[in-house]
Amino acid sequence: MARSKARVYTCCALLLLLVVISIIVIIAVTVRRTCPDGTFSKAAVAADSRKCSEIGRDMLQQGGSAVDGAIAALLCTSVMNPQSAGIGGGSIFTVMDSSGNVRIINSRETAPSKVDPDLLKSCTKTFKLISGGDVTLQDLASYNVSVTDPWVVPMGEYQMYIPPPPSGGALLTLVLNIMKGYQMNSAPQSVEQKTQFYHRYVEAFKFANGLKKHIRDPHFKSQKMTKNIVESSFANHIRTLISSNRTHNSQYYNLTPYMDSLGTTHVSVLGEDGSAVAVTSTINHIFGSKVYSSSTGIVLNNELSDFCGRVDNIFPGEQPPSSMAPAVLKSQSKMLVIGASGGSMITTGLVSTLVNHLWFGKNLKEAIKTPVLFVDSENAVKFEPKFDNGVIKALEALGHNQKPADRFYNVVNAVEKKEGRIWAASDHRKLGEAAGY
Repeated sequence: MARSKARVYTCCALLLLLVVISIIVIIAVTVRRTCPDGTFSKAAVAADSRKCSEIGRDMLQQGGSAVDGAIAALLCTSVMNPQSAGIGGGSIFTVMDSSGNVRIINSRETAPSKVDPDLLKSCTKTFKLISGGDVTLQDLASYNVSVTDPWVVPMGEYQMYIPPPPSGGALLTLVLNIMKGYQMNSAPQSVEQKTQFYHRYVEAFKFANGLKKHIRDPHFKSQKMTKNIVESSFANHIRTLISSNRTHNSQYYNLTPYMDSLGTTHVSVLGEDGSAVAVTSTINHIFGSKVYSSSTGIVLNNELSDFCGRVDNIFPGEQPPSSMAPAVLKSQSKMLVIGASGGSMITTGLVSTLVNHLWFGKNLKEAIKTPVLFVDSENAVKFEPKFDNGVIKALEALGHNQKPADRFYNVVNAVEKKEGRIWAASDHRKLGEAAGY
């Protein structure tokens, strides 16, 4: 009798186990069928190349943290794209842990202790080394990476976490806040609507260019003005200065000449535990100083040129101003890890992607792919190929100065989690491809 009961119990247990297994298989098959192609369930990395995205992903699969994955992808990039980044340069990390706490890790370069006080006199309009930046062993020994709190700004349903100055997060926030005030919830359709939108868009960037001189290392300059820049009230004020039917000369925007920069790389990582890293790294211009160490092969940066046109003097130990703005956006149910490379075009790429994705409803890949316009250091407008020709002509009629551009360097890499799935996109402009699992 006891044996009969035992057999019954065993059979019931086996039957229950088979039912559970069947349910799991059905759910797995259903999820696989309903999940869009190119999405992931656990984690993803978006770097400048497929190989580096895969190396970052492999680090995550082997139990590494999101920071480990980001560093692995960066080291790969210094080999695959040595013109963009390497350990001869610096980085800014925006790191969110699995609890949602965010910290900024800033390992940007600093001016040497014996920086030449007349160094800025050697600035030119061309993309050269400023010569004379002598780095000593004492400079290297005394260098410290800073770990600080992020600046947090509301952006629709999200809280956007950005690095403080001397990064470009404040200017990114300003342009987004200006455009947010126009309450565009869908993409403009007619030529007239597009012209109005992009006229305001260009004007917002012109005012941002005029404010670049306020982006300085907080250890050497008060941040009162910069903190005002990220306030909605400041964007509201700037919006009142934007004319609906004309543009203005450079003095109207308080623009002072400065040098546009190019280069950099960005990696976005989302880990299994919900932690995230957005990191932008640079050696500044393409191949940095174009000088490398014969003993190590490390390409040296030319970051001192970022001071050109932006400051009147350089303090020993000061970090140069930058457009880099690695960001993490988080809502109650969504997360977006994003950043860009391209020097002065970083803000251009990020604003275009965020506007097209968050406000106009394009998916992440399409938002990144959207042709952009760039307002350069002289407030001339440059249009990426395939940009709407009717809008270009209409903006010219409003008085905007157009200049041709040989190449656009804005590259956005991003990872997003929503609806239980992970989307990752690396910019096609650098032939990038994301990876995940």
